[in-house]
Amino acid sequence: MENKRILCFGDSLTWGYDPVTRTRIGMDERWTGVLGACLGEGYTVIEEGQNGRTIATDDPAEGEKNAMRYIVPCLESHDPLDLAIVMLGTNDLKHKFAYTADDIAGEMRLFLEKVLAYNHFHMGGRMKILLLAPPVTGELGKDSWMAEGFGFPRAEKTSARLPALYRALAESLGCAFFDTTRIVKVSPFDGVHLDAPAHGVLGRAIYEKLIAEKLI
Repeated sequence: MENKRILCFGDSLTWGYDPVTRTRIGMDERWTGVLGACLGEGYTVIEEGQNGRTIATDDPAEGEKNAMRYIVPCLESHDPLDLAIVMLGTNDLKHKFAYTADDIAGEMRLFLEKVLAYNHFHMGGRMKILLLAPPVTGELGKDSWMAEGFGFPRAEKTSARLPALYRALAESLGCAFFDTTRIVKVSPFDGVHLDAPAHGVLGRAIYEKLIAEKLI
């Protein structure tokens, strides 16, 4: 029997950017790797994290980061899929975009509608979707090198509103939802990313969510 396939689609929080070394956290320590280890045999966890990825915005400084443009080719290349876990919105908090929480949630709605349409028309509706609200950006690391680019503390206030908006969005679209802000905090080294222990906590919590709600 073929493994059940889980797509983990996100930004640097999924890629595993290490806030201390500014390199990549080890494969077995990233939340995706921890999730895979918890699931064990019979499952394939596919990492699709990209540093700087936005939901639907072209970044003039960083290039090809727009998830809306990439998601369909991504789904096509990894099909068949049983579950897609989506965690995006952190990079949309950057000062240069000046988005409100409602703006970000609005972009996420358009993104999920695109995923749902592809799932319905091309995948037979078999793929479930789990939307994650990312950790609160800027909650820690007030003097970090990323503070100016993200506009702390405005980013903190904006990202703190996302869980409620994402939850309502997920419910309206029939997607599952998980609030990461309840279990992990960003590293004080940069105020944006998760350290290895937090990745471990997140991976195990997502595993428990999948099992409890029979998402996989």
